[in-house]
Amino acid sequence: MTTAAALEPAAPAQPSAGRPDLDKGFGLAGMIGFCAVIIATLIYVGYNVYADANAAGVAPTTYLPFMLLFLALLIALGFEFVNGFHDTANAVATVIYTNAMPAHVAVVWSGFFNFLGVLLSTGVVAFGIVSLLPVELILQVGSNSGFAMVFALLLAAIIWNLATWFLGIPSSSSHTLIGSIIGVGVANALLHGKSGTSGVDWTKAQEIGQALMISPLIGFGVAALLFLAMKVLIRNEALYQEPKDGAPPPPWIRGLLIFTCTGVSFAHGSNDGQKGMGLIMLILIGTVPTAYALNRAVPERYTVEFHANSLTAQAALAQNGVALEPRVAAAVQTPSLARDQVSRYISEKKLQPETLPALNVLINDVDQQVAEYGSLAKVPSAAVSNIRNDMYLASEAIKRLGKDKAAGLSEQKIETLNTYKESLDAGTRFIPTWVKVAVAFALGLGTMVGWKRIVVTVGEKIGKSHLTYAQGASAELVAMGTIFGADSLGLPVSTTHVLSSGVAGTMAANKSGLQMSTVRNLLMAWVLTLPASILLAGGLYMLFSGLF
Repeated sequence: MTTAAALEPAAPAQPSAGRPDLDKGFGLAGMIGFCAVIIATLIYVGYNVYADANAAGVAPTTYLPFMLLFLALLIALGFEFVNGFHDTANAVATVIYTNAMPAHVAVVWSGFFNFLGVLLSTGVVAFGIVSLLPVELILQVGSNSGFAMVFALLLAAIIWNLATWFLGIPSSSSHTLIGSIIGVGVANALLHGKSGTSGVDWTKAQEIGQALMISPLIGFGVAALLFLAMKVLIRNEALYQEPKDGAPPPPWIRGLLIFTCTGVSFAHGSNDGQKGMGLIMLILIGTVPTAYALNRAVPERYTVEFHANSLTAQAALAQNGVALEPRVAAAVQTPSLARDQVSRYISEKKLQPETLPALNVLINDVDQQVAEYGSLAKVPSAAVSNIRNDMYLASEAIKRLGKDKAAGLSEQKIETLNTYKESLDAGTRFIPTWVKVAVAFALGLGTMVGWKRIVVTVGEKIGKSHLTYAQGASAELVAMGTIFGADSLGLPVSTTHVLSSGVAGTMAANKSGLQMSTVRNLLMAWVLTLPASILLAGGLYMLFSGLF
């Protein structure tokens, strides 16, 4: 049995007329190479964690945390592997069903460019996803609650992805992961006697939700318009007819189809791969904070620039020489009290008289600690978690102040605070190269197995007629552009939703007709993914909280 065929449903030995051959595997050599890369990736991950921990002076005095760390990393990489064969099938469906590339070549090609997309990604999306989590869980990610959080949201996302894959229904891994994060946040709030709505950054959730909701509509509408424009501008009847059995498209359209497949694969890796990176960094920060909580590789000039930005940020928050009310002064007179006030502002999202003075005290305290040690690389292990948490709190508070009209800050002051925030993020929000490489391998390898179920749905079950060259090119071009645009804005979008809706849009524009049973399943998956993943993750979090 080949690697590609191991997870595939039964299929006829010979492809039917007009249908591409989806059953050719990689052979014994391919299967051996595939397994060898998986083993090498796991060894690579283990070695780098050991090397980083050893360099930071961390010795495994007890092996349980490191066992939990490896298990959590394995599950996180498993999520990206499932994401690979669940989502990236959308990138190859058009080139396969237009005969632009053989199926077994297309999935390897797509896997390689997914790999590159992850390696060259910025990391902005990674921390955008993480910021949805409740601040108290992020600050205590190494605690029992932190492990329960990571295991619950990853397992919930994997379970739902596998369920929809098994049924051959294209659904969104981004949608699933965000629903899982919301479920954990709500469950955590309920366990602590708070309202379920207080457990999530709903402003960020709304921003991400809008991106996920609007992107399929863009896919449908823009792909339909592009297809109609092609029919007007490019008078080549062959582009709008069903591909002949086994015959490749004209060279220029074939090149365009391969280009768009490449672009969608690269964009998918760049966008979706970052979600796994963010979660892996949470895991590493929680279990080996000495090595991963602070960016010890910042340049030498960082400390001087950080101090200068701290002073200007404090000046922007100053009360213009007016003495604070005694109650306010008492509430922020120590860094510990100030930290509590800033944490309350982030979690309750309500500006108090104490908020700005407390943030000022916190900024000053962080600046003094960094200056005392001389650089982030010299911060001792006992102080790493506290400094990182204070820097994270200050960054999140500044982000919220920028949107809080009640703060009454001028645009100039907000700009000054954002410059300081960039210094904070440079010290805390980083992704080691080995994390990118590991996620890249997981996503790239996942692309090469399990793809057939979703490919058949996209290629055969959305429209009532066979996908034409022009339809495939239109859908892929729009998907590629939409994902790249979202990536530049730091927003996650669904490759599945954008591409599937793009194909549907071209079918509607061509008056080919839509298979309503498939459309209904797509819409149901779109509607049910969020509530299902919220309930799954919330239930698992409560279960794991009790077990841990």
